[in-house]
Amino acid sequence: MSLKVPIAFKKGLKKDQEPVTLLAADIGGTKTNIARCVASWEGVSIVEQKRYVSRDYPTLTEIIHDFHKGKLPERVCAAVAGPVVNGRSKLTNLSWDLDSAAISRELGIPVHFINDLEATAYGMAGLGSDELATLATGDPEAKGNIAIIAPGTGLGEAGLFWDGERYHPFATEGGHADFAPRTPKDVELFYALQQQFGHVSWERLVSGMGIKNIFHCLVSKHRDPLPEWLSERLKDEDPAAVISEAALRHDDLICAETMDLFVRYLATEASCLVLKLMATGGLFLAGGIPPKILPLLQTEHWTKNFDNNGRMHDLSDKIPVHVVLNDKMALQGAAYYAAYNM
Repeated sequence: MSLKVPIAFKKGLKKDQEPVTLLAADIGGTKTNIARCVASWEGVSIVEQKRYVSRDYPTLTEIIHDFHKGKLPERVCAAVAGPVVNGRSKLTNLSWDLDSAAISRELGIPVHFINDLEATAYGMAGLGSDELATLATGDPEAKGNIAIIAPGTGLGEAGLFWDGERYHPFATEGGHADFAPRTPKDVELFYALQQQFGHVSWERLVSGMGIKNIFHCLVSKHRDPLPEWLSERLKDEDPAAVISEAALRHDDLICAETMDLFVRYLATEASCLVLKLMATGGLFLAGGIPPKILPLLQTEHWTKNFDNNGRMHDLSDKIPVHVVLNDKMALQGAAYYAAYNM
């Protein structure tokens, strides 16, 4: 069942209009998901999709040609993991330089880029209630702005402005705002990361790379040798996945402490985002990480830190909080944007 989030689209398709073929993509620092879709006035359907390793290709155009070996679609919209200004973007965690006008000329069809979290917000137009795990019901009847925070390869943040009838998605780069330590342990971690990176943003802690950063700082502090099984897995696999899985299984104390800090930092920044956007309509945790660590979020530890915002406690206590289980929200949103906004 759809949540029926009324998104403000600029155009739309008429009932008697022929279905439109389009291509949607979600370009991330690690992977690029791409899909061939068909859109009508009734909605958007994904016909075919494929995942590519982003760094294996020098340009987006090569991925499009590999995926679409026949006739190209009528339009393309790609969600980009970074800021988009005048149709151009240099990805935060990937070396591609994207120019929608140049790619449009090369392909001979309209091409548009939007921020991946803005795309995630547009994707809420087709989000089903069965694609959510609720952490807090809050006031489910409340209307108002919505906040989205999405830890994955990096940390994305976006909002949906409520005009009284419909929601207007907008992008932010809040994940790159300064990390704000609260405790002596936070300060110690901050100084360690400052020596390494110079500027310490929330993304340095609340993301896949953040899990790795926290873990390495804790390991250097404890100075005890890691278990052999953990050292071997960290060499061969994604460190964030290994650390979070070990924490979920209670296999290692440092992994557990790492994820304890990660959840606290995620809850703190999510609460700050809600206050900044006055998101009385709800908070949605998207991205690749939250669904994978759901048991760590369904805890008093999350709730206590999300509500730990001083005099605004009564406000945050009323905010509905959901984890988005659909990991293709940005791809879905790019498809909706191509169908009804281009």
